[in-house]
Amino acid sequence: MTQQHSNIETARQVFLAGLTTSNTNLTYELEELANLTTANNLDPVETFTQKLERPNPATYFGKGKVEELAEAVKSYDVDMIVANDELSPSQIRNLEKATNATVLDRTGLILDIFAQRAQTKEAKLQVQLARLQYQLPRLRTSMSISLDQQTGSGGSGFTSRGSGETKLEESRRRITAQMVHIRQDLSDLKKGDTTRSARRQENDLPNVALVGYTNAGKSTLMNRLLERFGVGSNTADSKQVFEKDMLFATLNTTVRQLTLPDKKQFLLSDTVGFVSKLPHNLVAAFQSTLQEAANADLLLHVVDVSDEHHKDMMATTEKTLSEVGITDIPMITIYNKADRTELTYPELSGENAITISALDSDSQTALIDLIKKHIFNDVEVVTLHIPLDQGAVQAKLAANHTFLSESYDETGSLLTVELSKLERELFTTYIV
Repeated sequence: MTQQHSNIETARQVFLAGLTTSNTNLTYELEELANLTTANNLDPVETFTQKLERPNPATYFGKGKVEELAEAVKSYDVDMIVANDELSPSQIRNLEKATNATVLDRTGLILDIFAQRAQTKEAKLQVQLARLQYQLPRLRTSMSISLDQQTGSGGSGFTSRGSGETKLEESRRRITAQMVHIRQDLSDLKKGDTTRSARRQENDLPNVALVGYTNAGKSTLMNRLLERFGVGSNTADSKQVFEKDMLFATLNTTVRQLTLPDKKQFLLSDTVGFVSKLPHNLVAAFQSTLQEAANADLLLHVVDVSDEHHKDMMATTEKTLSEVGITDIPMITIYNKADRTELTYPELSGENAITISALDSDSQTALIDLIKKHIFNDVEVVTLHIPLDQGAVQAKLAANHTFLSESYDETGSLLTVELSKLERELFTTYIV
């Protein structure tokens, strides 16, 4: 299997390796693994698979397949094998010894991609923590040297195979100390995030969060909605988020305010995408990154319906949300990229699902209408009488609402307007 991508002349060529067990969809997982390696500027040139009931505890593959890999390493100009599963330290060491090639497992690959994509201080610290947790039991493997350098741990070389026990203990103590400092830094940053989140909640704006598989089109959808409903032209609330057709294009959670034509407002957040077999350490580390989703009033599960494996991707998203404790929040399933299929769009499927193309304006409108039904479901039409000397109250209402009708008498204004339950309590003295 040869992958075509940019910069192929500089990409390091690798073998992909995976096992077919009783509970795996190997075709789907290897296709995803190839996309992950490409995203990490690696070029998968050949795939090796074997059917086993369970991975060999010593070498992952059985003896015959390990010998085949070793011969292929000699025949090709390839010195790296990327495994589809997370391997134990001993499996990596034994495979490296048998094949004379560097072995990178799926977890290490994803961690490496995250390290390259992280931009904010919090994201960088979270990735660094996850990499150190992964590195700690793997100090005797060749990949630990690369991880050691990239996590800023110095390049003294004591992580190479054959290092003395004293050097290993020294390395373990140093990594453990780093992890303590990073956790403290993350705790301090989390306090600031909590303050900002609380400030947004004080504005009493509903929070809607985009979740889903990486590369499902979340950022594209957010940007198209911002083009139409973002606040202002050059403000932080209308600023576009990064989008690119690749796995893990962005790791940052961004929050923007949308203002609809009827002046209804809500916050829309774009969260990090998920992938199958997401490393456990990374799930835990990025729990705070998904805080916007955890605090959301509504989740928008964006699915790439044009992908033949989209049902597996949906299951991965639901599993990951459950793992980080995001449950019992209302959800709309958005079957996106319908323009790449024969499906009709926009098309509703009950109250909790819609088929769309994020690039289509009719789809955007239909989605907004569906969102409104969920987050503004406590809205009622009421008539208010605002006395002449309460002009500030009327001005506040006018700033955030479109009046359905407006008339005047000798004592004040009669306004018909849609108000939420909280707003009805706030303006209860004016309701007639």
